[in-house]
Amino acid sequence: MSLHRKGRAALVLALVAVVGMAFRVSWNALRDIAGAVGADDTAAMLYPFVVDGLMALALIATLVLADRDRTFALRVLGAYTVASLVLNYVHGLVPELHGRTVDWGRLADWDPANWALVLLATSLPVGSIYFGSDLVAKVLHHRPTPIPTASTSAEDSTETEMKRSTADLPVSTPEPITPNVTVLPRPVAVGFLKSTLPAKPSPSIAPAPVAPIERRSVAAESTRPRRATGRVPAVAKSSRPKRTPDQLLAEARAATADWPDAKVTAEGIRRAVRTSPVNARVLRDTLRAERAGAAA
Repeated sequence: MSLHRKGRAALVLALVAVVGMAFRVSWNALRDIAGAVGADDTAAMLYPFVVDGLMALALIATLVLADRDRTFALRVLGAYTVASLVLNYVHGLVPELHGRTVDWGRLADWDPANWALVLLATSLPVGSIYFGSDLVAKVLHHRPTPIPTASTSAEDSTETEMKRSTADLPVSTPEPITPNVTVLPRPVAVGFLKSTLPAKPSPSIAPAPVAPIERRSVAAESTRPRRATGRVPAVAKSSRPKRTPDQLLAEARAATADWPDAKVTAEGIRRAVRTSPVNARVLRDTLRAERAGAAA
């Protein structure tokens, strides 16, 4: 056992000892209070377990529950702590409670205070039944959130890499942006301070024909390098043999004959036999089934 664990164990034992001694001190006061409100000897002896016992139960519930349930357990713990503190305080103020010579139902000289204290002392057992049952039900129905682990199987990591890879995805060729570029005729040099009024054409000289405005498409240049795209010629398609599922399975068996089970993944089979991801997953499932049958 490491030093850290020994320290934690010693801390827990010390806490248990302190709580036990505190319960013994509080037990004496709560027993006398219970006898003063009409409880018999057995009920008065069990009364401290009703109050301080529910405090311990609420404390344990706060360590197990979360969110709103944990807040509820903390409120129950705080309420019963305050109630136990008030009853211990009254026990210290009324000396007659120590010798059990006080009249039944008389915890204070002032009537409103006495009524409030009697109501508090008599309602704690009923509250313990209600709140204790509710806390136990919340703890039993609590489902802790699973802690995510960093370890993943080889198959999951391979599938993730295959999904992230864009090598097998069909590349869509974006249509080139073709802005309309208008080619204007060359400018004519004009002398400085020359009149801009059009001169009358000479009857002997025919007007020069004006070149029509030509529109052409210019592809937008991109700084990102693109792979060569385009349709595969029909000759190339016809020269590539198309393998049947049996041929693919035979090639996959031969390629993965000496592979361990953890290495038999869809991505590995796809690279080994050079097929599509869909066929690779089918081959993976078939090979794993065969290996499982052989092992059985």
